[in-house]
Parts: sequence; C-alpha cells; structure tokens
Amino acid sequence: MSNSNTTDQRAGLVVSAHSADFVWRSAGAIAVHAALGYRMKVICLSFGERGESAKLWRKGDMTLDKVKSARKEEAQRAADVLGAEIEFFDVGDYPMRISDETLMRLVDVYRELQPAFVLSHSVKDPYNFDHPLAMHVAQEARVIAQAEGHNPGQKVVGAPPVYAFEPHQTEQCEWVPNTFLDITHVWDKKRQAIECMAGQEHLWAYYTRVAQQRGVQAKRNIGITAARNIEYAEGYMRLTPSVVGELA
Repeated sequence: MSNSNTTDQRAGLVVSAHSADFVWRSAGAIAVHAALGYRMKVICLSFGERGESAKLWRKGDMTLDKVKSARKEEAQRAADVLGAEIEFFDVGDYPMRISDETLMRLVDVYRELQPAFVLSHSVKDPYNFDHPLAMHVAQEARVIAQAEGHNPGQKVVGAPPVYAFEPHQTEQCEWVPNTFLDITHVWDKKRQAIECMAGQEHLWAYYTRVAQQRGVQAKRNIGITAARNIEYAEGYMRLTPSVVGELA
C-alpha cells in the first residue's frame, strides 16, 4: 500500500462500521503497518450493538448500554493488541445514519492524521447496509478534506489510496480482490485480536479460513523469483487508480 503522507510519521486510517469489522477484515494490515512505524487509527462508527451482538442479547437482563460497553471493551482490547488508536463515534446501527456533524468530524480526522491510505468496506453489500454507508462517508470525508476551501489555512489531504476490505459475502457484494497483503508474520496478533471479539465467537474460525485461503491466492500471484512462504493474507479491492513510473 503506497505512501502519500508527507508528515514525519506515516499514518493509515480504517473506517469501520461496527466494532468488530476492522478486526475480521483488516487487523493484519493494521499490525503490519504499526510494526513499520505507521500511526494506525481506527474509527468505529458504531458498536454494532443492535445488529451484530446477538450473543450478548441472548444472555438476558441486557440493555443497550451494557451491550455497547461490552463491545467497546472488546474493540479497545483488539486495537491495543494491534498497536492502533481507536475512536468511537457511537452513531448507532441497524439502522445507521450519518449526520453532517459526523461527516465533518471524520473530515477533521483526515486533516489531523494525513493518512497515507484508507481502508473501509465494500461499496455494495445487500446483507448489511451499514457497511457501504461507512465506505461512502469515508470517501466523502476524503474529498472534503482535499478541498482548499474547507477550513482555509488547515493542511489539506493529498490523495490517499482507498481500499475496500473483504465483505462477508464477496460475490453478492461485487467485491473482487486486486491487492493481497501478506500477513503471515503478524498472524498471531490478528488471531489474538480476533479472540478479543467474544460477542461474535462464531466468526473466529471463519475468518481464520478466509486468511488461509487468501494466503494461497497471494502465493500464486508473486512469481517464482519472489516466492516466499505465505500462509495468511488479506484481500483488498483498490478503488482508486495507481500512478506508476513503470508497469513491472
């Protein structure tokens, strides 16, 4: 993932619809770049308190505040494992709605962070409308953060590449990976972060298999001369063009 940041410390931004999304889909990328010295920041738009916390609700004697607190604690522990900052916007979910105030709050994050790349959800997802909404606000905030006329005097954002991480139902979401990131050397951290998400334990094995399958695909795409042992990888669909000096 390329670097468009000109500050002393490179940074990466992850916009996650719910508290666990960044873990399943981009924990490897977060750990890889944190180890490289990037300042990694996760924005959780919601805690997934209504639609993605069934295990907690089934316990009985549960309230919305209790569920939010549990999911926040899980996400914070996962971020700590990965070496990332995390900020919770708490906009609600099922349904999720993004106000202008929330949009501008995210613009402020862009301006302050100056990310070298942005990770968020697939553009389409017929199973979860919060996910494409998160990607939409991530891209809209990016455009506003690039505008010289928005809060003149602030440093504008360049053109950080935007990557859509893997949705749960890839075919129905029209998501096709064109970028594979080797996460073999940080897999233990990703698995540790996954195991922080006790509210969705049923997904632990699923996303382990996804990482293994993407690892096989990644290994097949690096060529013989660059061959190395890739066991785990994450797939991404880059949404913005690459600007290169050569095609090799």
